[in-house]
Amino acid sequence: MAAPKQRNSDGEKADIKAGRVPEVRQGHPAKLRQKDRDARWTLVFGKARERNDGTRHAGIAIPLFGYKNHISIDRRHGFIRRWDVTDAAAHDGAKLRDGLLDRTNTASTVWADSAYRSQANETFMESHGFKSQVHRRKPRGRPMAPHIRRANAARSSARAAIEPVFAHQKGPMALTIRTIGIARAKAKSGLANLTYNFRRLVLHERRPALA
Repeated sequence: MAAPKQRNSDGEKADIKAGRVPEVRQGHPAKLRQKDRDARWTLVFGKARERNDGTRHAGIAIPLFGYKNHISIDRRHGFIRRWDVTDAAAHDGAKLRDGLLDRTNTASTVWADSAYRSQANETFMESHGFKSQVHRRKPRGRPMAPHIRRANAARSSARAAIEPVFAHQKGPMALTIRTIGIARAKAKSGLANLTYNFRRLVLHERRPALA
């Protein structure tokens, strides 16, 4: 979710990262309100396409400034069960241990991509009664074992259900975040997540009537 881009000097960037108010903004509350001190830059790496000869094009790194909407959904109904908003540079995997899993859910299996694969997360899930079906990473410099590749492909059929949620918010819901500060970003994202659940509920209630 892209926020208005900030044009900061190196000194301002250092102050913002350290949680300080930039000196040039002190004493200017009106200007300070227009400075987003919560959002951060990150890089999103696109998948390189494969050439006809089997080699791949160079990967593309896209810089983004703003926030992330972290969500978890239940596999059966697709409702958003837990969510949180962080700056765009926050690591996805750490959010799994920070309230993103719903302990009241009747299912205990956790499906997620390889960004959530870590020893800390595996230990957390095991100690809290969850069963991990998190994707395994490809070994660096070595091909992935065939049985792991097949297991990852099987996991993808369940894990891929998360992507339509974001596609629906970006498409039919036309969700954009143009606010300043993480408090407003959380409020708008939370309302968007709630609206998505309302739409999902209407879909489920219409299915028996259509049948």
